Amino acid sequence: MADKRDYYEVLGIQKGASDEEIKKAFRKMAMKYHPDRNPDDKSAEEKFKEVNEAYAVLSDPEKKKLYDQFGHAGVDPNAGFGGGGFGGFGGFGDFGGAGFDFSDIFDMFGGGSFSGSRRSSRNRGPQRGRDLQKRITIEFTDAIFGCKKDIEVTKSVRCKTCNGDGAKPGTSKKTCPSCNGSGQVVRQMQSLFGMTQTVTACPDCNGTGQIIETPCPDCHGQGSIRKTVKLKVDIPAGVDDDSVITLAGQGEPGPNGGPEGDLYIVLDVKSHSTYRRRGNDLYLELPIRFDQAVLGAKVNVPGFGESYSYTIPPGTQSGSTFRLKGKGVKNPRGGRTGDLYVKVIVEIPTKLSRKDKKAIEEMAKELGDKAYPNKEHFDTLKF
Repeated sequence: MADKRDYYEVLGIQKGASDEEIKKAFRKMAMKYHPDRNPDDKSAEEKFKEVNEAYAVLSDPEKKKLYDQFGHAGVDPNAGFGGGGFGGFGGFGDFGGAGFDFSDIFDMFGGGSFSGSRRSSRNRGPQRGRDLQKRITIEFTDAIFGCKKDIEVTKSVRCKTCNGDGAKPGTSKKTCPSCNGSGQVVRQMQSLFGMTQTVTACPDCNGTGQIIETPCPDCHGQGSIRKTVKLKVDIPAGVDDDSVITLAGQGEPGPNGGPEGDLYIVLDVKSHSTYRRRGNDLYLELPIRFDQAVLGAKVNVPGFGESYSYTIPPGTQSGSTFRLKGKGVKNPRGGRTGDLYVKVIVEIPTKLSRKDKKAIEEMAKELGDKAYPNKEHFDTLKF
């Protein structure tokens, strides 16, 4: 994913652009870099591919939503974010999003034979491997302090016997006799406009230009095998739900000797029995006694790994909230540490002895209604 540019940047638009703005930008860029306007220009060819890939995502509301949240990992069908349905041209399909027919671009230039030659040239060289995604669940405290987790991932790994080549050790790949190593086959046909020519990937070698006569006995010519591997994940302090940790090079090996993709670890954080979290801030409800609320008191606030002392002022009302600055969660990207918000709840006794009840009754008589101005005010209201 790291080698891809931001899709909004590719189309030259800002994040939040409308469907019409996305469509307009795509038309402009596709016309600019179309191969019929830039013959034998590899740079324009790559940019044309990049433009189509960006439009395939940003023109689809669901894919766009995933991309805005997770970046490129969110729309990789092999990463498991739900952005499936990609295929065909340059690794992406469904170019009809936002009410636009992708074939319109080709119609502007009089044909679509370029798509075949692109596929064959794309298949020949080394390609980056697929990115993978795995969700894991961690404890609330592990998210705050960080931790190390051992995980298992079942994936394709490069075959050690043939080192990903696909051919049996001691043998080598041969030049494909059908395409003479070009990876392409040319077909001519008569049409209303005369003789036309199309270039497609060679079906015998799948566009690679080479065939394997003696496959590797372990991977059967695939160059990779399925295996469950064990990995260690360093989870930094301060992560939250849906945080993504990238394990570079831990995806699947690329075709034709290409490098491995990446593995994206998506975190699910368990809820806590006492604390709640919003961003980098923590929230706690602290029960206090009636006398502490009336007279004020120094109370102990339980924290993670330590306790904090706070003095409640006299006359504190139930539901009052105070803040302990810098006692929240530290931002994993090196930003500020959040705060701890403590909401005090005056606990009313429910199990009282006769003596306890009498003492409260005596106190109530002594205080009278004047000790409760808000209640006294409401008692005199008439609607």
